[in-house]
Amino acid sequence: MSAGDRRCRRGSFRRDDRGTTAVEFGLIGGTLILTLMGIVDFANAYFQWNRAAKAVHLGVRLASVSDPVSSDLKTYDGTSSTVFPGDDMPAFQRVCTGATASCTNGTYDATAMNTLVYGPGNTACPATPGPIPGMCSVFPAIRPQNVVVEYLHTGLGYAGRPGGPVPTITLRLTGLSYQFVVLNGLLRYTPLTMSGLSATATAEDMAGR
Repeated sequence: MSAGDRRCRRGSFRRDDRGTTAVEFGLIGGTLILTLMGIVDFANAYFQWNRAAKAVHLGVRLASVSDPVSSDLKTYDGTSSTVFPGDDMPAFQRVCTGATASCTNGTYDATAMNTLVYGPGNTACPATPGPIPGMCSVFPAIRPQNVVVEYLHTGLGYAGRPGGPVPTITLRLTGLSYQFVVLNGLLRYTPLTMSGLSATATAEDMAGR
């Protein structure tokens, strides 16, 4: 083969662009696919976070019209040897934690907690929610051990009130997180914690329900 033929073949090889599309896709395709999967992962995380937040708002609303998880509040009227009917309600606080099945300064009612999580009369998340759904109907991952309910006197009501105390109720989640499916495996993303999500409402009648 002459030198001229070799130069001609080298020139033809340099001008041959067959397969360049496959090469270019190979270079950028992985990054593109990772980006798309990351977007889907983030979108799912946002969706789960939103569901958890809605479940918290549903739970605190239900808590404001249901038997208190700290069952002693059903009969607590604040009166004592130094506090008489009509006086200011003494300060009180109850923090009920499903994980430990206990209430600080009070008595824990598992049935009342189940009402918030599963709906009235249920001990597990029902496949078909009843007329008053529980938190799990919005966010199925929630269990009693993921719920903390606080009852706090904030100045409403008075000692000896027939309807019982009127606490401010704060419900928050604990021990729940979203595990990134794609980004955790590839980039070691830290799980998105949902602990701390909370909502607050004022109780209504806490006696006789």
